[in-house]
Amino acid sequence: MVIQFLKKRLSSFQMIILGFLLLILVGAMLLMCPVSVNGGTGASLEEALFTSTSAVCVTGLVVRDTAEYWSVFGQTVILILMQIGGLGIISVAAFFEIISGRKISLFQRSMLQDSISAPQIGGIVKLTGFAITTALIIEMTGTLFLLPDFCKRYGLKGIWMSVFHSVSAFCNAGFDINGDKTGSFSSLTYFAADPGIVIPVSFLIIIGGIGFLTWNDIAVNRLHFNRYHMQSKVVLVTTGILIVVPMLLLLVCEYNEGPLKERILLSLFQAVTPRTAGFNTADLTNMSGAGLMLLISLMLIGGSPGSTAGGMKTTTLAVLFANALAVFQRKKGVQMFGRRIEDSTVKTAATLLMMYITLPVIGAAIISMTDRLPVETCLFETVSAIGTVGLSLGITASLSTLSHMILILLMFLGRVGGLTIIYAAVNTKKAELANRPVEKIIVG
Repeated sequence: MVIQFLKKRLSSFQMIILGFLLLILVGAMLLMCPVSVNGGTGASLEEALFTSTSAVCVTGLVVRDTAEYWSVFGQTVILILMQIGGLGIISVAAFFEIISGRKISLFQRSMLQDSISAPQIGGIVKLTGFAITTALIIEMTGTLFLLPDFCKRYGLKGIWMSVFHSVSAFCNAGFDINGDKTGSFSSLTYFAADPGIVIPVSFLIIIGGIGFLTWNDIAVNRLHFNRYHMQSKVVLVTTGILIVVPMLLLLVCEYNEGPLKERILLSLFQAVTPRTAGFNTADLTNMSGAGLMLLISLMLIGGSPGSTAGGMKTTTLAVLFANALAVFQRKKGVQMFGRRIEDSTVKTAATLLMMYITLPVIGAAIISMTDRLPVETCLFETVSAIGTVGLSLGITASLSTLSHMILILLMFLGRVGGLTIIYAAVNTKKAELANRPVEKIIVG
């Protein structure tokens, strides 16, 4: 009865937002239970809400070390929240309806389309089933690759650690449970030179970040790149560039001393993880200012549409770059891979860029004034939040309640999507205004 009422009153965008909010609140309530915390004292509302939001929004920023503070039950709750948040609450709910044999309504199909950024509603149910099934297979495969190293180090507990880190990496969540063994908030720094951990985690992050639509294209067309849809081509090429170029820059400028194998692993991981993953194998506080700016740029870009990753998205960057190239060449339209890009897409990309730059800057200014911290350090934190990355320079736990609330809002906006918030708040069914007279304005 309530569901039917909500369907009539709310748009698909509003339902998506409501779904994420409800999941965050349920997660927070579970984490506040004494059984969720080591020692049985229970977490405060602020700690539980922040952790639940970070898990559902697959960010990885934490106010308490996950291994030291949360019990196995609490870690399991975080794991489930990461899984549902990464795959999308609408997609997971629809998947259970599919396997139960229920018919998916048109409204549910519309929500699925908006949830995973699918280009059309046709075939959306099949695509959702493929995405969830493939995700579970990839996570199980990742677990098998991580098992030898974790079990060798930690015995049978290595099984749980392999499962947890595989899901966290694939969902680009960045939560780890190494703190009680390698030090508080140590992430994967203990395994910096271990290819058995670094390489599988890197691949899981990349695969999770390229998106369900690209997976489907690869599954259908195999390795025939020319047959892929334009979006898949853009995603794969842009992702490749955003891994290789930063990796080389870090190898030359940041990690230019020590054994070559360790330098390559460090450079590879620090090039991959800012794309909303949140793990780190190096102490970020030791990086140069230029290195931190590179990470901030990568965090803003994020992953790809319809993926487990957040951020502005690789396709947004590609459209903006193609538009700049068209302006430089004085071309009327924007083109990529022999296809023309609609003007509305370019406008959307420009709007997203403005949002992803403006909001973290404002948030960083407020946090800097509230907690008396350098604005550069605060900017790293806010960009990490809105990009749903989870990397930190070590200030998250010590921030004030107001600053934590700002980060919660940025994490939520980064996962749900800025445009989803706008479309949910604005009545897009209103008739367009009549065309106005044109008058030129000089820019640049």
